[in-house]
Amino acid sequence: MKFETFQLERNQSLWENKVDYNLSESGVHPGSLKTLFDTDFIEKIENTELTYGFTEGSPELRQSIASIYPGATPENVQAFNGSAEANMVAIMTLLEKGDELIYMVPNYLQIYGFARGLGVEVNTFQLHESLNWQPDLDELKSLVSKKTKMISVCNPNNPTGSVLPKETVLAIGEIAQSAGVWILVDEVYRGAELNREECTSFWEIGYDKTIVNCGLSKAYGLPGLRLGWSLSSEDHIQQSWATHDYTSIAIGRMSDIIAAYVLHPDNRMKTLNRIRDALAENLGFFQEWVDNFRDHFSFIPPEAGAMAFTGYDWNINSTALVEKVRDEASVMLVAGDWYGMDRYLRFGYGAKRTDLEAALERITPIFKSL
Repeated sequence: MKFETFQLERNQSLWENKVDYNLSESGVHPGSLKTLFDTDFIEKIENTELTYGFTEGSPELRQSIASIYPGATPENVQAFNGSAEANMVAIMTLLEKGDELIYMVPNYLQIYGFARGLGVEVNTFQLHESLNWQPDLDELKSLVSKKTKMISVCNPNNPTGSVLPKETVLAIGEIAQSAGVWILVDEVYRGAELNREECTSFWEIGYDKTIVNCGLSKAYGLPGLRLGWSLSSEDHIQQSWATHDYTSIAIGRMSDIIAAYVLHPDNRMKTLNRIRDALAENLGFFQEWVDNFRDHFSFIPPEAGAMAFTGYDWNINSTALVEKVRDEASVMLVAGDWYGMDRYLRFGYGAKRTDLEAALERITPIFKSL
């Protein structure tokens, strides 16, 4: 097997810690243990022995996760080292060389590249800017064939921040059920909706071939924990657990304890509301900045997440533009090229407010010069 270069991750890894301001992140700047938790819980963390934990996630963690989804139980949950591992294990468990995956684009291209590396045939369906970054369901339906094994969706979407309405979620579920194919859904931005209402989870379609993957990195603003999960039928969870035995085996003990606390029904909304407050404030500031270039940028404000996906009309390739901004202003952005969509930029507006203001001020002369 051979994996193609993951352009977005490779470029971020090379440069995000070498620039003065990093606006390539897609989540909210995280806090520290001292700023996020009370002294009693911090003391519990400090006195926890660093043993191996439960390989599937502790009962407390899986119960906290299950409580998010109506009708779910801990037996529907498997914990992973980030949603990226959850995605990888799902693909390894279900797809083989020659199978067909139908994949939403634009999208975070981990699943796309990993499946192709395993010899899976990947066909794509589009989110259309003319439809406010919504899909054409007839297009999706026309792609399903006898070879199709899985449909993969990212909702809320990376990079556009669009959210599928409930009727679209149900319609995609009907397309999958009628063909008997799996649905793999990345919901890592669910909870970071700007209207403060969690969008419909694909779990709610009630189809036993649904896998919902999520984690703490984006909507919860805790990327350093590397904590993700899969939610699916008990049968699939057992199969993915068997695959997990060959990858990282278990999540970290500290991550398990903190995640069980953060996701507990008594605490979860406190975390999400803190993130939503930061997003709403920063998005307003970013919108004002974009308006200074409204003759050149096309921008549909995101409904969720910390990403602003903007088209532009300047005669410059997006990778070249990102490199220009990086080299001249020491600010890191994401090129539309890295999603296969030139003439777009992704701005991460979830940075600390002072950093966001300083970064946008620094890059303004560059964009004016174009």
